Amino acid sequence: MAELIISKVDKIYRSRKGDVHAVRSLDLAVSPGEIVALLGSSGCGKTSTLRMIAGFEEVSNGAITLGGRAIHTLPPAARGVAMAFEAYSLYPPLTIGENMSFALKASKLPQFEQDKRVKAMAEMLEIADILERYPSSVSGGQQQRASLGRALVRDAGLYLLDEPMGQLEPQLRAVLRGRIKHYLREHKCTTILVTHDQTEANALADRIAVMEGGVLQQYATPAELKARPANLFTGTFIGEPPMNVFAATVKESADAVTFMLDGGAPLTYPATDFSPPLRERLSRLERVALGIRPHALRLGGGPLGGKVIACQWLGDQTHVAVDVAGRTVVAVSQERVSRAPGSDAALGVAAQDLHLFEPESGSAIAHGGRLA
Repeated sequence: MAELIISKVDKIYRSRKGDVHAVRSLDLAVSPGEIVALLGSSGCGKTSTLRMIAGFEEVSNGAITLGGRAIHTLPPAARGVAMAFEAYSLYPPLTIGENMSFALKASKLPQFEQDKRVKAMAEMLEIADILERYPSSVSGGQQQRASLGRALVRDAGLYLLDEPMGQLEPQLRAVLRGRIKHYLREHKCTTILVTHDQTEANALADRIAVMEGGVLQQYATPAELKARPANLFTGTFIGEPPMNVFAATVKESADAVTFMLDGGAPLTYPATDFSPPLRERLSRLERVALGIRPHALRLGGGPLGGKVIACQWLGDQTHVAVDVAGRTVVAVSQERVSRAPGSDAALGVAAQDLHLFEPESGSAIAHGGRLA
């Protein structure tokens, strides 16, 4: 096991058309044996970060250390890092089994031990029946699992997984997520996973680094990201369906706190629902961005009135889209709900489920009636 520390790392791509600052002053520490996901939309800098750690991209500024050893100036083969590539990168002349055991050939492991590792990994990934076949004769999903297995059978200080299950069908992906997490935990593998899939990040990672525009937005556990987002971007990016956001004017008195939604009804709560430090902060604010997660909106009663746009039963929950003062709001019910489009709907939310953000900077002000 080894600790990974990324310190003030920048990645700048130079070109005649102008420089692209893909990663900006990134600080990140991954504990030994920890599984960390880099999560973000396309172009956020997560893959550039992974490639700098692996050695396939140079670090423009900053340093990367693994187990106390600076690795950012070393060639990839000298870093002690195993990587599963999104594009598979299997060797066409070798069989699937030979691809998976390729890195083990340079080790001092006896041949029977190499074969044992490859067989066990292939069984875990459900590709044991194609070990004698060549990459060109198997599916993309099978090639992806072979690439993942090739990385995981190695003894490495760090494992880098780049969208490792993007080509798999949902049912198999769900099964393998559990197996892979158990394997990484059992073998105490320090791991960085790059993904754009929130479900995958939540299922596999101990902590998630949310990135946007090359900047680390928040680094926390999946539960912390959802309950206490550091800013409006993280609040709206994490969670499905996304957080509902309202612009609101604040009115604070000794007895009550009111959020007057733009174009909508006021949300009024007893002052005791908010901590004294938060009430003092609200007394100095005029405007806030008010965030409400869809699962926190109560259908059937409350001050937010509107017209139903759509009502969808998804097999385990109902999503109801409501037009509230000209904006679409989504509420989620764990029960089956039937609402006709165009019908009236009333929505309510408890003070403990409110998220408050600075309207301009997007920085979090409070969660659940307490300062962030």
